[in-house]
Amino acid sequence: MKQIVVLISGRGSNLQALLQAPLPGRIAAVVSNEPAAGGLDIAKRAGVYTAVVHHRDFPDRDSFDRALAAGIDAHAPDLVVLAGFMRILTDWFVTRYAERLINIHPSLLPAFQGVHTHRRALAEGVRVHGATAHFVTPALDHGPIIVQAAVPVLQGDDEQALAARVLAQEHKILPQAARWFLEGRLRVVDGHVQVDGARATPATLICPEEA
Repeated sequence: MKQIVVLISGRGSNLQALLQAPLPGRIAAVVSNEPAAGGLDIAKRAGVYTAVVHHRDFPDRDSFDRALAAGIDAHAPDLVVLAGFMRILTDWFVTRYAERLINIHPSLLPAFQGVHTHRRALAEGVRVHGATAHFVTPALDHGPIIVQAAVPVLQGDDEQALAARVLAQEHKILPQAARWFLEGRLRVVDGHVQVDGARATPATLICPEEA
């Protein structure tokens, strides 16, 4: 059975979605850079091994990433998933897990890379926002896109309301991306992801009917 390691920093709602999904693989470990991350309790209740590699225990980003990689490699993962992992990773780390490192980002990339995506979307007055599951590359929030979910920005939305609508879609597309990877259906060709067996009207874009 294929092995998955999930990296988290916070409450773990995307981890919960992965745990509840019918994945053709096993979550072997959950690793957090924050000792107080709520997702650690979710993993423990599910009987999943947990570990903390606290970034504040290391003098620089490189030494943290090497310790993090050692913790990951102990489980020989086929797939590493960043499920709300709030650390910028070094090029060395990303290269080590090239094309088996997936991230979930709360915007329709390449729009609104980085943080505070919902606040920025509202400030720009966009009508459509969303989430993206993508392969991680050294360029921040700019790796090959696997699947996206679009949600409407509704009149009267505040940051919290928009974030909740996007998060509900993150819980759908991150397990979908992981499932496709574990099934061997993802290929990166010329910087773009191809999904073997995907419909021409793509399953790689989810547009909820809640406009």
